[in-house]
Amino acid sequence: MTTAPTTSRLLRLWQAAMRAEGLADRTISERPAVVERAARAMRCEPETMTHDSIVEWLGSAASAGTRATYFGALRAWHLWLLRTGHRHDDPTALLRTPRVPRRMPRPVKNAHLEQVLATPMWATTRVMVHLASYQGLRVHEVAKVRGDDIDLVGGTLRVTGKGGVTVELPLHPAVRADAASMPRGYWFPSPTRPGEPIRRDSVSTRIGEVMRRAGVAGTAHQLRHWYGTELVRSGTDVRVVQELMRHASLATTAVYTAVDDDQRRDAVLRLPVIRERTAA
Repeated sequence: MTTAPTTSRLLRLWQAAMRAEGLADRTISERPAVVERAARAMRCEPETMTHDSIVEWLGSAASAGTRATYFGALRAWHLWLLRTGHRHDDPTALLRTPRVPRRMPRPVKNAHLEQVLATPMWATTRVMVHLASYQGLRVHEVAKVRGDDIDLVGGTLRVTGKGGVTVELPLHPAVRADAASMPRGYWFPSPTRPGEPIRRDSVSTRIGEVMRRAGVAGTAHQLRHWYGTELVRSGTDVRVVQELMRHASLATTAVYTAVDDDQRRDAVLRLPVIRERTAA
């Protein structure tokens, strides 16, 4: 008699399958975490969830965005179970993808970024701010930057982003200057994991602390919003912005390219004034 794989083994097998597909490390680690969290809430094994229990759990999520993230993980899990013969039905099959309200861009203002950069901080934290604002990097990308990723002759920065896609971005002068004092290995090595970079949360925390001390309400990711918004405001074609921000679609780029009050006001003021004739 063959012993059925344990739940932990199934999750490990799923992670191995995702790794073989070339999915991002974040996806490989976060999807199983969502599945385990859901199973604990439903008081069942991850491979025995029911349609009703999934509906109830998704309904308890704090926000539409969280529901969509959870649903995506559960759908991927059950499709894998079905494909590999560990289940013969998919309890998510009759569920529609949760609707997510359109996100609004939240870039920091130029004056706020000036305040942040004028605030005393560790040199490495300043480099993090530069990478987020002048290169538009996500926090997990900032964490993994290495000196070897910089090509000073070609003026490029090599970045591996979502989905493991690697691209070369034009190097901003501020980051070029930073490179002179940074190591060839990881720029932000972990103090507790030799040979590894710091975690993404550490980048978020350090940038967030500086912003709070500067009196600026915002997050590290809003520096990326600033990057996209300022590219568009400078007249950069939106297709170029899409490439620089490494988005799969223009619809995603639009989230980061805010049209602010000043732009709307300027547009209205540029309308010609038509002289109205006085009725005879």
